[in-house]
Amino acid sequence: MRVDILTKEYPPTIYGGAGVHVAELTRALRARGDLEVRVEAFGPPRDEAGTTGFADPVELAGANAALVTMGVDLAMAAATEGASLVHSHTWYANFAGHTAALLHGIPHVVSAHSLEPMRPWKAEQLGGGYRLSSWIERTAYETADTVIAVSDGMRQDVLRSYPQVDPDKVRVIHNGIDAQLWQRHRDEDTVRRHGVNPDQRSVIFVGRITRQKGLPYLLRAVAQLPPDVQVVLLAGAPDTAEIKAEVEGLIAELRLTRDGVVWIPDMLPRAEVIALLSAATVFVCPSVYEPLGIVNLEAMACEVPVVGTATGGIPEVVVDGETGWLVPIEQVQDGTGTPVDPDRFVGDLAAALNEAVSDPARADRMGLAGRQRAIDHFSWQRIAETTNQLYLDVLRRRLLGSM
Repeated sequence: MRVDILTKEYPPTIYGGAGVHVAELTRALRARGDLEVRVEAFGPPRDEAGTTGFADPVELAGANAALVTMGVDLAMAAATEGASLVHSHTWYANFAGHTAALLHGIPHVVSAHSLEPMRPWKAEQLGGGYRLSSWIERTAYETADTVIAVSDGMRQDVLRSYPQVDPDKVRVIHNGIDAQLWQRHRDEDTVRRHGVNPDQRSVIFVGRITRQKGLPYLLRAVAQLPPDVQVVLLAGAPDTAEIKAEVEGLIAELRLTRDGVVWIPDMLPRAEVIALLSAATVFVCPSVYEPLGIVNLEAMACEVPVVGTATGGIPEVVVDGETGWLVPIEQVQDGTGTPVDPDRFVGDLAAALNEAVSDPARADRMGLAGRQRAIDHFSWQRIAETTNQLYLDVLRRRLLGSM
């Protein structure tokens, strides 16, 4: 059996959780040795057997980004000839999966990492392309043989966003973590080189600068922390010039009143991220929309407790009072995830962070519990086994349906 995985992100070009998911799932599926796994990815050629990169069509240079995406997808769909099944990740590759299924008469599995209706602010980024991305995603979900949701919260979002989708074909398979790659490692030289004092309490954030990640709320909450608590922001790849300017302004304001605000906008090597996580007192995930949050698993695997918003799939990862703190949020039901009372959310976030940094010994115990939870419930080996069985089930149903 040959499975073709279709994705925008793939090493060495990864900027979000979906890319991490695809890379780790591919590695775990290939390690099983019982199926052929090929990867079709956006970008330059890859020096990896069974993996092909697809450049943007030169004919579409300067066109709307969504049209360029569709051009890449058509080339990817052509390359899937001979596959038994295609598995697409995010709207960027959904059009390739949908087209391949029609062209070659094979099943299409979609993994739901995020949903366009839940990210209306992307209209700022894509303009009319947002209408195209929304159409692509809706079409793929409504016609796919199976939709994999990375959390039960995401499954509910899929069914709410796309009521035409049959609930029976939406399966939950969580994201995972490689606890061997991600584990606590103290490296004080690296930490100090980035301007962080490893002997001082710190709160760390890792994520892209997007509306869904809630960074502006965190920056407002930080003003309520004790002045000796450092704030480490591994935050880059802003979606728009507007949110970049907002974050820059909030960081500048913080630096007027406190020291120890460290902003690292560049994507760091894994070893350096692990060093900074290992030096932190607590990890914070202030997202207003988060299907699961691989970053939370990465922090937990490094024995760092998590303060996370009680939204999306985060409560399926973080156990309140055991591996971290869940921050309550009441959200506007317009798809943006905006808090009904932003000041209250900021205050509750600040209270949870203050509790976390006030008792480092308790935070350490929660961190140890978090690593054990990551190992027990979120291994890629388990996820690959479940995914492989899903592929077999899809092919079996397709075969029975043709008889």
